[in-house]
Amino acid sequence: MMIKLLPKRPLALLTACTLPLLFSLTANADCERGDLDEMFCDENGDMVADRPADESQWANPDTLIFAYTPVEDPAIYSDIWQPFIDHLSEVTGRDVRFFAVQSNAAQVEAMRSGRLHIAGFSTGPTPFAVNLAGAVPFALMGSDDGQFGYTLQIFTHADSNIHELEDLKGKRVAHTSPTSNSGNLAPRALLPELGIVPDEDYEVVYSGSHDQSMLGVVARDYDAAPVASEVVERMAARGLYDEDDVRVIYESDRFPTTSYNYAYNLHPDLVEKIEEAFFTFDFRGTELGEEFEGVEKFIPINYQDNWQVIRTIQAANGVTYTRENLE
Repeated sequence: MMIKLLPKRPLALLTACTLPLLFSLTANADCERGDLDEMFCDENGDMVADRPADESQWANPDTLIFAYTPVEDPAIYSDIWQPFIDHLSEVTGRDVRFFAVQSNAAQVEAMRSGRLHIAGFSTGPTPFAVNLAGAVPFALMGSDDGQFGYTLQIFTHADSNIHELEDLKGKRVAHTSPTSNSGNLAPRALLPELGIVPDEDYEVVYSGSHDQSMLGVVARDYDAAPVASEVVERMAARGLYDEDDVRVIYESDRFPTTSYNYAYNLHPDLVEKIEEAFFTFDFRGTELGEEFEGVEKFIPINYQDNWQVIRTIQAANGVTYTRENLE
């Protein structure tokens, strides 16, 4: 999996960054860690991995690898992210390479092994990245007034006989993937309170992604689908489907959107520059700003507070943060 994830040249460049992570497997036998994997410690109780106490384990690579969550076709985002990649490179003084990952599991594994330094993890997989890979969430895309987030929306075809949640009974409904928040875990946690139990009242079929769920509803391959509002809004803006072909039958309260993370063992001076790059980036007039309509800047967040609702949803679904569950 990892050979496919990263090109040969970065693998060689990042060998030195991988060693500290491997060393920490045996270095953290006795420490407070909460739900974190045994290779990490959380002595301050903030629910994310502490930077290694041994400065020799701090990673300070000349080449930084950045990856965005594989919500849709990864190839779409290479050009879209380029203005930010250029800005990140300028501020950090490092070569920065965008890497298009194919799955949440591959992305988490890449950071866990030290081959990925900065990443946008989608909402549901963020706790897996935190607990399994030492990801440290520090930013979200938001507006100038500090607002951020997205909703779970359940779509059906405009001509279907489904008009409310009760009508989903006996239907074929596309969930995205097991770890997805809006595409799977949130509906499993929220819908039973509204009288509909996934897998009991309707058949769950995993589509693999939000865009495949949405396009499947348009093509009538699925009767309905829970999806993230931000994803389908971007799809509509690109003309990937006609909004007149679908209807929303349910919408949730707002959740945090994609988290932006750095690897826990990066040198603090490098982390400072990475944060500076994010918080000084101007979305206006860039392809990134056009893609994420309504987003004006990155805003600071922390995992303990901003992901509480997501952890609650995952706990309600019996989720534990293991590599097997991420697959």
